[in-house]
Amino acid sequence: MSGEWGQYVGPAAGVATSVLWTATSMMFTAGGRRIGATLVNVFRIWFAIVLLGVTHRLVAGTWLPDTVGGQVALLGLSGVVGLAIGDQSLFTAFIHIGPRLAMLIMATSPILAALFGWVVLGERLGPLSWLGIAMTIGGVAWVVLERPRTVGIFQSAHRVRGVVYAFIGAVCQAGGLLLSKAGMGHGWLPPDEHVSPLAAAFTRMAFAGVAILPILLIHRRRMRIVVPADESDAARSRRFKVGFAFAACGAVVGPFLGMWMSLVAADRAPLGIAQTLCSLSPVFILPFAVTIHKEAVSPRAASGAVLAVAGSAVLFLAPA
Repeated sequence: MSGEWGQYVGPAAGVATSVLWTATSMMFTAGGRRIGATLVNVFRIWFAIVLLGVTHRLVAGTWLPDTVGGQVALLGLSGVVGLAIGDQSLFTAFIHIGPRLAMLIMATSPILAALFGWVVLGERLGPLSWLGIAMTIGGVAWVVLERPRTVGIFQSAHRVRGVVYAFIGAVCQAGGLLLSKAGMGHGWLPPDEHVSPLAAAFTRMAFAGVAILPILLIHRRRMRIVVPADESDAARSRRFKVGFAFAACGAVVGPFLGMWMSLVAADRAPLGIAQTLCSLSPVFILPFAVTIHKEAVSPRAASGAVLAVAGSAVLFLAPA
């Protein structure tokens, strides 16, 4: 798409990514509480590899993307950093502190992405874009710095651990998006040699599938889930089936559709703007946090969400 509406493709894909990741965070949280974060992470990556591979075959007509060596290396590294390491940290944070707070902390990644894009790719944002990023980060910080008045279904004893995991995820997410954009060819290859976001998503997911195996082996002893004393074999089997069902649905919504849209955003917008608009899940997730996880959303949290939305609107309308 070109012309007047072409400039909105990247931002629109970023917003779509946030919507998709809002849904997948809820699904992965539900699955992780039943079968464990590591098992969810491994399953959703390999399930997404199949989905992306089949889609690439249908769309491009080939099973393997047409990439050069440097692109494969960058996309592979982005899969390891962003998906294997970053998402493993994020899913662990989901379980410890819940999806709302984890995604709020993850929303600090746009400022890192903007700096990475400036230093590595030479992307320079205008004053209005920086204002939008500052508003979004400010809204997130306003909520994160508030001490919760109620614990909800998540244990407050794990709050610090969960926050640390979420920040690791934020750094890895920004770095992974940078490597993905560079892997598509931005900053070092002419436009006619760039690979499509779909091909890039498939490549990085394939490498993530290999990189997650050592994590699976390292955590294999921690993957045992405490079985309640009164839980029967049938109930345990049902719990695992439901957990894998949530993980499968989350894989379709997030690693398949969500990651594809995030790379469309990175391909069509500056890195900082793309990452910011991909990080709106904390706003979209608030109603679910109240109705499903019984978390109390204070006026402060609501005002922070409004500020974040306003900042994102500024980014959407900022001149390219």
